[in-house]
Amino acid sequence: MKYKRILLKLSGESLMGGQPYGLSTDVLASYARQIRAVAESGVQLAIVIGGGNIFRGLSGVNRGFDRVKGDQMGMLATIINSLALQSALESEGVKARVLTSIRMEPIGEYYSKARALECMRAGEVVIVGGGTSNPFFSTDTASALRGVEVEADVMLKGTRVDGVYTADPEKDPAAVRFDEISFDEVYARGLKVMDLTAFTLCKENRLPVIVFDMDTEGNLGKVVAGEKIGTLVHE
Repeated sequence: MKYKRILLKLSGESLMGGQPYGLSTDVLASYARQIRAVAESGVQLAIVIGGGNIFRGLSGVNRGFDRVKGDQMGMLATIINSLALQSALESEGVKARVLTSIRMEPIGEYYSKARALECMRAGEVVIVGGGTSNPFFSTDTASALRGVEVEADVMLKGTRVDGVYTADPEKDPAAVRFDEISFDEVYARGLKVMDLTAFTLCKENRLPVIVFDMDTEGNLGKVVAGEKIGTLVHE
């Protein structure tokens, strides 16, 4: 495998599958199978999941929620998703541990870099829920932060889109996908890879990012093996 330790960011919205809300057991099972295959190859995995399939803080503001309360509700949504993925992984025979950035024993252990590394080195898949534990920060930022903290070789951003394009491929049929692109060019072009806080964390700490389609089963293993899947964003 090309990468020995990865931070995998999963989209909360992707967990809905074809549903308008909630969790798809089919998507969870597909993700669990892909993660199992990578974990069995000896790669160390830490995972951060979004919460948009249940609650998104910014959308809550539009419905009258205080932003801080809305973001806290979103953090709890990521922990629900983390528990769901842990359950799916355990059904596949994978040892998985949920660490939370907010104290929430016995639902999950309190996150620390040392504990995450200890579990990963013991062969467990570590799922970090609760975002950064602070409002005004996205789960992309939490992913970048955890990726830097655990000294991951790469951050893999698994989405429903198969990479970074010159424009939104759903709106512009002439949009072209990049095989690789620099952080500076992404910024200069104003492309939406992730929010600027997350993007800057990755750039300043030289953490490369690969954006790829996680919903095509087998893609995760191909990315980790070094195949040209998705778009590589790097220095």
